[in-house]
Amino acid sequence: MPTYNAPLRDMRFVAHEVFAVADTLTALPGYEDASADLIDAVLEECGKICEGVLMPINQSGDEEGCQFNNGEVTTPKGFKEAYKQFAEGGWCGLTASPEYGGQGLPETLQYMVDEMVGSANLSFGLYPGLTQGTIICLTVHGTDDQKDTYLPKLISGEWQGTMCLTEPHAGSDLGLLLAKAQPNDDGTYAITGTKIFISAGEHDMTDNFVHLVLARLPGAPKGSRGISMFLVPKFLPNDDGTLGERNAVGAGSIEHKMGMKASVTCAMNFDGAKGWLIGSEHKGLAGMFTMMNKERLFVGTQGISQAETAYQNATAYAKDRIQGRAADGAKQPEKAADPILVHPDIRNKLLFSRSIIEAERALSIWTQINVDKAHVHTDESARERAGDMEALMTPIIKSACTDFGSEITNACLQVLGGHGYISEWGMEQLVRDVRITQIYEGTNTIQALDLVGRKLALHDGRLFNGLMDEIDQSLESTDGRNDLSEFVVPFKGALDRLKATTEWLKAHAKEDPNALGAAANDYLRMFALTVFAWMWVRMAEKALDAGGGEFYQTKLQVGRYFMTRVLPGVVSLDALVRSGAAPIMSLSEEAF
Repeated sequence: MPTYNAPLRDMRFVAHEVFAVADTLTALPGYEDASADLIDAVLEECGKICEGVLMPINQSGDEEGCQFNNGEVTTPKGFKEAYKQFAEGGWCGLTASPEYGGQGLPETLQYMVDEMVGSANLSFGLYPGLTQGTIICLTVHGTDDQKDTYLPKLISGEWQGTMCLTEPHAGSDLGLLLAKAQPNDDGTYAITGTKIFISAGEHDMTDNFVHLVLARLPGAPKGSRGISMFLVPKFLPNDDGTLGERNAVGAGSIEHKMGMKASVTCAMNFDGAKGWLIGSEHKGLAGMFTMMNKERLFVGTQGISQAETAYQNATAYAKDRIQGRAADGAKQPEKAADPILVHPDIRNKLLFSRSIIEAERALSIWTQINVDKAHVHTDESARERAGDMEALMTPIIKSACTDFGSEITNACLQVLGGHGYISEWGMEQLVRDVRITQIYEGTNTIQALDLVGRKLALHDGRLFNGLMDEIDQSLESTDGRNDLSEFVVPFKGALDRLKATTEWLKAHAKEDPNALGAAANDYLRMFALTVFAWMWVRMAEKALDAGGGEFYQTKLQVGRYFMTRVLPGVVSLDALVRSGAAPIMSLSEEAF
């Protein structure tokens, strides 16, 4: 059975020493109480519930899976009890408004909580994770009555939130969806249609479900401009908040999946179900993106979480498993063989994993700080700048962190060799579970296309230029520091290359309509490695300033590995981007 230890020391290092999170957050309105002590206390308690409650039911939950019987879903043994404990602890409403029963804490802290929950039990974490998105969407777009009726129950964890977009014929292209919303005489709407791939659409852990559904009103424009969003509960609430009659919505089946088997995925049927319009008519997609942008960062967190658990367990195995001798002489001559950690290939896999994970964690915390600033900063220009950084980093974090999550879990499985392929050790579950993160909430190629096709050009390049300004400001403290040259020099080289590649791509896209599509994934990975290197510069600076100690020396060694063994990959990625679309598009369709 795999184990998990919450990486509290590394989280505290990034939050407190690298980014001084508490100083930044307590200066923002509403977050005055988000002190370093409070942050540490929340992380400590989250670590306990993750290690002691969620991790022990992760593997058994995968083996048992969710069961479907006559429209009802039963979650695996222990999940209902764990969810009750989780909800009663206030974890479902950590960042929600205190006006409706939430704790009003920053998204930066929510990220660290989500990473730990995902590491301990990815399937479990999806249930409250989806509700968080529903809470945000209703908070931004709901009426006062809708907020009063639904937010307290969602925040308490008594009710589950979902997002219902995909239809059997309409996946990423939501402009094709056919679900209908017929106005009723009382101001409500009758929602009819079938939605598929609906996570947490039905289960036995909550009393009610609040579905956010995309559908078309009569006479709506074709395509995505004609989509509206509706709130459709499973049970219609009475005026006193109790549950009333059952609505005409239910699960028709559940999916049998590659992974995340303890997280139910439903096909949902809406048969004239009563719903309420959220926001304006025909503006549903924009409203849903309020939820989706939150969930995309959340999914990136899931990629980090699985990589972290895989790394921890592969490292423990490599220290214990003896096989062969070290090339430079026996390390444990009293034993029949040395631990496999002595072998360069094993060390390379583990160091690659760790160097990526720690950079991703730092980038995610930095991004979430910007999310908090974008929400509540008192200065309009500061909110705009922070919002730009959030928008630019969302496709990077969603795509790169999940691509690397899959890559790292596979590499860590390889460390275990044959045992990694056997269910008993739990590594193959991590490989299966993390794979969906590259697909849902917009496939990673869609994220890459969003980056190259929209984010780079948005506001005449303001987002990219703003990031370059942020980087330049952060590097001012490194000027004249020879002790940081081994980090700063390769980073600046990668940054200059990224700038040049970005300009080349913009120019080439004007000549070839396929240029962006051909380059998108390679460009995003190049972008990701470059900003990871930026994070390593910032972490190395603080580690050196700390003046010694095992933790800081290890941090520097892992950073050096990244700079010398991982960052050079931007050179080959640059070449791939500049190879253009011709090698991909020149083969005729008949030749495939």
